[in-house]
Amino acid sequence: MNNICIIGSGHVGLVTGACLAELGNKVICVDNDARKIECLKEGELPFYEPGLEELVHRNANNGRLSFTGSIEEGIKASEIIFISVGTPQNPDDTADTTMVETVIRKISQTIDSYKIVVEKSTVPVKTGKWISKKLNSNPAVDCDVVSNPEFLREGSALNDFMNPDRIVIGTTSERATKIMTELYKPLKAPVIITNIETAELIKHASNCFLALKISYINAVATICEKTGGDVIKVAEGMGHDSRIGNEFLNAGVGYGGSCFPKDLAAFIKIAEEVGYDFQLLKAVREINDSQRQQMVNRASNLLNTLAGKTIGILGISFKPHTDDIREAPAIYIIEKLQEAGSMIKVYDPQALRKAREVLVNVEYCRDPYELAEGCDALLVITEWEEFKNIDLKRIKPLLRQPIIIDGRNIYDPQKMRKLGFTYCGTGR
Repeated sequence: MNNICIIGSGHVGLVTGACLAELGNKVICVDNDARKIECLKEGELPFYEPGLEELVHRNANNGRLSFTGSIEEGIKASEIIFISVGTPQNPDDTADTTMVETVIRKISQTIDSYKIVVEKSTVPVKTGKWISKKLNSNPAVDCDVVSNPEFLREGSALNDFMNPDRIVIGTTSERATKIMTELYKPLKAPVIITNIETAELIKHASNCFLALKISYINAVATICEKTGGDVIKVAEGMGHDSRIGNEFLNAGVGYGGSCFPKDLAAFIKIAEEVGYDFQLLKAVREINDSQRQQMVNRASNLLNTLAGKTIGILGISFKPHTDDIREAPAIYIIEKLQEAGSMIKVYDPQALRKAREVLVNVEYCRDPYELAEGCDALLVITEWEEFKNIDLKRIKPLLRQPIIIDGRNIYDPQKMRKLGFTYCGTGR
């Protein structure tokens, strides 16, 4: 059993802490948000992630998982310290590492025995080198620095942690390598040992490549629309090639969330700082941005004018199985529709609470049927399973005009037309 401190109890930190506790370690999660810590102590989670609430409750009840607002308490009680604080995007597209720097200063002031300081936050390459230099500038500090990037997907984070494709451990310390390898041994996953800089680059390179696949298939979808092709079949034909694979080849309104947009911008900036113009990733971003506008354009074309029209939005979260609306395509689309004079109704199975903090002048609905009533069109933005299973025959008479614009291709075009809908998918 290891004594572990997780500094930062957001999505990555809380999932990491709960899963490490589940593996038999004693974990203390730290956060400077006093209200969040109090809620966690009372068993309330600050966000939705399938299965996480049960995992947190089980490990808190058996004494393996605890929460505190004191970073000193967490550091002193642990041998392994994970830094899982946010690195938001600066106005110039660089990653804001202010919170990481604050944590490192606190560790330097508090550390009193050998520790492994693990860089879990997504940071620019060479951040680990700076951390090591900063900590080792204090002769009283005895520690090793490790880059251990996370590859957790919101909505399937528990499975991603417990059944990882790979574990990356970036360090030149044999002592730290041994301890970290043993920590992850129960997961029985391939372990990649490398230096800190390479580990940091693996994270950015991985996320940006996945974003590239999404933008690539969306570009292909545009060509399909202009030539009569079906992007679903194109993606199927591509995906059977083992060199390509079928994941992230789903055409639609594009990616969002807290990772891909931020990491893409940061990697472009990192390349720029070392003298390389990453034009490929700039094109990826441009294509993704255009997909959102295309949804607005489709609505405008089908309705002739957006002014005075009532439009229903199915899905606010950037992907299913999460309540995260950061960089969600729906937010952009709603704002553009409102600018054009449309009235907006919205429904999402999990994200309505957070949507209320961002959206203004919209009507919130309890289910897809309340949403559809009186709408001139429905826009599918998030591919929740609930939306795939709605009763379309019941939906149709509720609509003022039977128009569905499917930004995730969850419906069959022929079936929709047989039911009497004016249906518009993506790349079909």
